[in-house]
Amino acid sequence: MILKHRKSSQRAFTLIELLIVMSIIGILASIVVPSYQRNLIKAREAVLMEDLYQMRRAIDAYFADHIRYPESLDDLVTSKYIRDIPRDPFTQSNETWEEVQPAPTIDGEIAEGGVEDVYSGSDLVGLNGIPYREW
Repeated sequence: MILKHRKSSQRAFTLIELLIVMSIIGILASIVVPSYQRNLIKAREAVLMEDLYQMRRAIDAYFADHIRYPESLDDLVTSKYIRDIPRDPFTQSNETWEEVQPAPTIDGEIAEGGVEDVYSGSDLVGLNGIPYREW
């Protein structure tokens, strides 16, 4: 019986090599994740700004047509000024919008209706340092 010796051509990664590769992957991930999260917040802020712009534009158009503000955001939908009430990108709900009632003018008159302006209902603060409920 002749024993053949295997050549050491079959090689495998050592534990140290695997640890080095895993630590490099960990370092790269720790660099990429904060950048990804910041870009995700920027995208949500862009959606919030556009939603607020469109709802405020619809409120102004409603006021111009009816000489009064809508009673609620639902009036904008039923009157077809907007297709649907958008979802707040930070609260993930279309029920959390803060509706601002008309303020009295200089001569003390208050415009009719219930919604003069709208803000986000989120308690978070934007990347610019201003809370989303003040945008």
